[in-house]
Amino acid sequence: MDISVHHALIIIDVQNDFCPGGALAVPGGDAVVAPINQMQQAFSHIILTQDWHPVGHSSFASSHDNKSPYDMVEMPYGPQVLWPDHCVQGSDGAAFHKDLETVRADLILRKGTNREIDSYSAFFENDRQTATGLEGYLRERGIISLRLVGLATDFCVRYSAVDAAKLGFDVTVDLSACRAIDLDGSLAEALEDMRRHNVSILGA
Repeated sequence: MDISVHHALIIIDVQNDFCPGGALAVPGGDAVVAPINQMQQAFSHIILTQDWHPVGHSSFASSHDNKSPYDMVEMPYGPQVLWPDHCVQGSDGAAFHKDLETVRADLILRKGTNREIDSYSAFFENDRQTATGLEGYLRERGIISLRLVGLATDFCVRYSAVDAAKLGFDVTVDLSACRAIDLDGSLAEALEDMRRHNVSILGA
């Protein structure tokens, strides 16, 4: 892999709640930790993202009367999957997996902090307008090429990759270090969406 200063590894949401035993466990989610740790040695820029929801977040099924996890609702910004309570700020579930190496990270970006808007992408909240600031961070450092790994392929990895491609970055998703929820065919849809936006996919 290229250790160019113009390349960055973006590690998406490798947190306890997305790993086996967590509140929103992705099947095999902890299997991404070892390959991600190995990949980090080949990058000079590393960014970690972290879901970081306040108690009572609007994306939680528990915040809506007569709704269950994985129901769909219409939010002011569009359709929204309702999730089990997960990655609540300061909780053990929101912490990074204990075996994930974090010391080499240049930046930890916390997202989903606005109680009223979910945030899958590392670049924009789900209203598709509110920026996280990550684009500017990358531009200031001259980074033009991104490799994305982490959880989950069909939600936060997908939306981050597509947004990065739309912003003009050269984007690769390495499926060897990703795992998916695959909710009603969401993985196939995600792969198609990423390819349609010229995201390179390794391991498909």
